[in-house]
Amino acid sequence: MSTTATGANATALAEFDRTTTRWGQLTMIAALLLSLAGPAYLVFFADLGVTGTMVFTAALAVGASFFVLWFVEPITYYPVLGPAAMYQAFMIGNLANKLLPAAMVAQATIGAKSGTKKADFSAIMAICGAAMVHVLSMLIFVGLLGTWLLSLVPLEVMEVTRIYIFPAIIGAVVVQLVVSAKQPRITLVAVGVALLVIFVLVPLVPALAKLATGISVVITAVLAWFVRDRNAAAGKAELVN
Repeated sequence: MSTTATGANATALAEFDRTTTRWGQLTMIAALLLSLAGPAYLVFFADLGVTGTMVFTAALAVGASFFVLWFVEPITYYPVLGPAAMYQAFMIGNLANKLLPAAMVAQATIGAKSGTKKADFSAIMAICGAAMVHVLSMLIFVGLLGTWLLSLVPLEVMEVTRIYIFPAIIGAVVVQLVVSAKQPRITLVAVGVALLVIFVLVPLVPALAKLATGISVVITAVLAWFVRDRNAAAGKAELVN
């Protein structure tokens, strides 16, 4: 590829990043305001007797339950999805059980390595496809056929599905991550840290049970930085395939 073409590609990619960042931030802010509009109306204009103390207490309870995910999810998903797809994913939802697997399958299919622009663009298209399939499926199997289909499924099957389907999906995602990353050192570190946190730290300090995921991610990330294969990383310096 000529120097001129390379420079043009770099300029186009930089402009793409600026555009997606600008509109991604504006879209996320707009979605936040719209999502709060309904509750705000009920609190201030519907005369439901909701006080500021009640709102603050509820917000504090939600924050205490989910703040670990707020911290962990962006760090965990960014290397796979890239900046543009992150805006899509957090706007759409169902990251772990739908969008992340879709992005990883797309990247594996075309041989895109995480962290490259090729991987970022494939994640964007995969998320678009996953969202379209999800919406169409919801319209057909929930909106049109939902009640009828539920009447055909035995309660035992529904209970088994509820218990096992999510772990099965997450397990497949973990395996796909391990295979695509091809980093045995980091994989061993992640498994070792998770086992120590779950079976040693949490039993010793039960109060840390809700923080176990965040603690595992942070410790794994720090250790992975020190034990990573620096020679292999240097050999994969291409950022655009």
